[in-house]
Formats: sequence, C-alpha cells, structure tokens
Amino acid sequence: METPGLIVQGETSSFSTALRSLVNNPLYSDIRFVVGQERQEVFAHRCLLACRCKFFQQLLGLEPGPAVPNPVVLSTVPAEAFLAVLEFLYTNTVKLHRHSVLEVLTAAVEYGLEELRELCLEFVVKVLDVELVCEALQVAVTFGLGPLQESCIAFIEAHSQEALWTRGFLELSAPALLPLLRSDKLCVDESELVLAARSWARVGAAVLQRPVAEVVAPVVRELRLALLAPAELSALEEQNRREPLIPVEQIVEAWKCHALRRGDASRGPPCRRRRGTVPREHHRFLDLTFK
Repeated sequence: METPGLIVQGETSSFSTALRSLVNNPLYSDIRFVVGQERQEVFAHRCLLACRCKFFQQLLGLEPGPAVPNPVVLSTVPAEAFLAVLEFLYTNTVKLHRHSVLEVLTAAVEYGLEELRELCLEFVVKVLDVELVCEALQVAVTFGLGPLQESCIAFIEAHSQEALWTRGFLELSAPALLPLLRSDKLCVDESELVLAARSWARVGAAVLQRPVAEVVAPVVRELRLALLAPAELSALEEQNRREPLIPVEQIVEAWKCHALRRGDASRGPPCRRRRGTVPREHHRFLDLTFK
C-alpha cells in the first residue's frame, strides 16, 4: 500500500523575492495597464492576476482576445496604489504608507481583496492623525466600513478643535458630516461648530455651484442653536440674513427654548450639551444634560 505523500515547504523569502521582481516587470508580461491621471504604464502577468483576484479574472477574461484591450486603462486608481495592489497579489505582502494607504484601501475594496482591505484598515487606525482622519472617515462612510468610521469619529471627538479646520473636514460629504454633528462627545463649543458648518457649506457651494443654504440643508438641523447665548443667537440671526445658512424656523425654535427656559428635544432643536460646550447662564434651564 502506497504511503500518503507529505507536503514540505521550501524557503519562503527567496520565493517572495523572486515574485516581487516580477511586479511591473515587462519580462514575460502579457498584459499592460495604464493607470491614474498620470497615465503610468504598468506591466503584469494575466495568469497571476486572474488566479489571485476575481476582479481581474472577470476583467481580463479566460484567454486573450479582441474583447480584452491591451493596455487596460484604469484611470481612477493612482499608480502608487495600483502598484501596492500588484505587490500584494504577487507576494501576499505589501508596504503601506500613510500618504497613500487610503487609496490602497479604496482599491482593495473595489477589487474585492478582503485580506488587503483588513491590512489597510489596521494600518490606518495605527497612523490616524488630525490631517488624515477626515479623509479616512469619508472612505469609511463611502464603503460602509463601520469599525473604521467608529475609530475616526472617536478620534475627531478627542481632537475636535484641530480636525474641524482641516481640508479633509471641508471636503466631507453630508452623510459623513452627519454622524459628527450628532455626537455629544465633540470637544468643541457650538459657536465653533456653526462656523465650521458655514465654512464647509461655502466650499461645497463653490464646488457644486449651488447656494450655501441648499448645500448645508441635509446637516444644518444637527446644530444645537439653543446652546448659544441670546447675544450669540442674535448675531447668528443677523449673519443669517446676509448669508442664509439656517432655516428661520430653526432659529425661532432656539429662541423658544430661551423664552420658555427649557429644552424640548421632541419639537425643538437638540439641547444636549456636548463635551466641549462652553457653559452659559441659560444652560441650567435646559432639561437635557450631557450624556
């Protein structure tokens, strides 16, 4: 009776080095890509891509033919990120960098590379900083990456003063901004949140060529105007006449909280104090406290 065979494993580092030498190597390559806005030419090997990734298997087909263009143009993925994807496909390892990891993560999600996606997520959480966090939040919201979204929101809650004035914050979509404005744990006063929301809306209005009030409409209800003192509310009302940002009825609701000396979250603006809310005289009349 024949004895069962035994699988033995050779030295892995030399194998990985040999495969890494084939990344973007025209030697024996049978497929070319033109990637990114810079239209960089990248060489690859069809069989390896197809057996490692279903996206490329479907893109490249089962065999060469007129249906598969050569080169294949992938204009939305930056060259550096695409090369990182190839490195992972060829060697099952990847060198990640803070400045490009979100682009690699995006490519991993789009190409269905779950292991690479998890490696990127782990790396992003480790290198989160004020400049990166809003961009990471946008990626998390766009692709439904719940744990990353939670990590980003927690970071922004702890570093609100700095994060709200970054370029990444100004470029957030409304769905990404909403969970921030709903948070009780932001370490920032409401007056600064109003200013940040106005700056965000101005940028969006310029990019989308739409009125500021229209751009901010999906998120403006989350501003807690009742937390502002009467003088601040009056100043906001005056500015709102010059540059509409907040619906008039929302300002009226805030005034009602002052007049009635109570907060009524069921039919008025939210009155919960945030972690960074600066105390004001009228706050003692609000029904809801920070949670």
